[in-house]
Amino acid sequence: MYQVTPFRIDVPQSDIDDLTHRLKNTRWTDEPRAAGWNYGTNPQYLRELSQYWLESYDWRAHEAILNTFPQYHADIEGVKIHFVHVTTGDKPLLLSHGWPDSFYRFYKVIPLLAEAGFDVIVPSLPGFGFSDKIALNDEETADIWIKLMSALGYQSFFAAGGDMGTGVTKALANMYPNAVRAIFLTDVGYPSGQEDPGEYSPSEQQFMKFIQEWIQKEGAYMMEHSTKPQTLGYALNDSPVGLASWIIEKFYTWSDCRGNIENCFSKDELLTNIMIYWVTQTINSSIRSYMVRAQAGMSQSMRRVSTPTAVAVFPGEARCRANSRSGW
Repeated sequence: MYQVTPFRIDVPQSDIDDLTHRLKNTRWTDEPRAAGWNYGTNPQYLRELSQYWLESYDWRAHEAILNTFPQYHADIEGVKIHFVHVTTGDKPLLLSHGWPDSFYRFYKVIPLLAEAGFDVIVPSLPGFGFSDKIALNDEETADIWIKLMSALGYQSFFAAGGDMGTGVTKALANMYPNAVRAIFLTDVGYPSGQEDPGEYSPSEQQFMKFIQEWIQKEGAYMMEHSTKPQTLGYALNDSPVGLASWIIEKFYTWSDCRGNIENCFSKDELLTNIMIYWVTQTINSSIRSYMVRAQAGMSQSMRRVSTPTAVAVFPGEARCRANSRSGW
């Protein structure tokens, strides 16, 4: 019913040459003295990363690594979906990434899961990477995922995700409980502000308060994505350094890097993820998906899940660090 075709990443050399030209001709802004990460992206680190990008980073080498994974395109209801599909076992597992990630988020765990007997399916969310530039909400994406899994011959499967992938995975479990055997999440979602605090336990109310404070301090990007994504999209799609600045600040802030982003991510890893956005020109559609999700309102991704669910909340998770202090 749905056409599935093999896919291989092959970025035109003209795109690489254009990137080199843009990096060489970056118009740098003024920078506060000893800014560090206190004003957002660390100016010194961004310059260091940009110089490495220009002089040392080898996209072709990383393109070859990405191409060691079997990749495909599927046309699902007129939407082209890119996905990795590694078939080694009899336990199908669908992995959904978030923002500012890509399918590359899972490149280290795919071989480990395959060794453990899983068939691993890792799609690029609609609007991300090598999928079509279209922004969909959680329910629309879940509907595409179930059709993709059916096209691959899976009538039931496991699913996992984090960040946006959490919303998609929860929607998938609620909409198709007979197909989704169990789910694994790295967060359970966050309060929308529409909840009645009186219906929740003291620890849940404490968590709601913490999230509200976190959004006030760290959520400006989310408000921009959810209300005026197109305004930002032009800048991020035009400037590679601007795109890197927008993305790496989140990797720094949201990771347990203890003040040094490279305690968690190498320059090559950061740049490969950024390159996926750059060469596909999907930063605009990816951030627009926030607005589409906000407009969807109360969706299946925000409802309680009855499907068997496992959750891993790691101590360094940015939106949960205060919970160990608060007792949540």
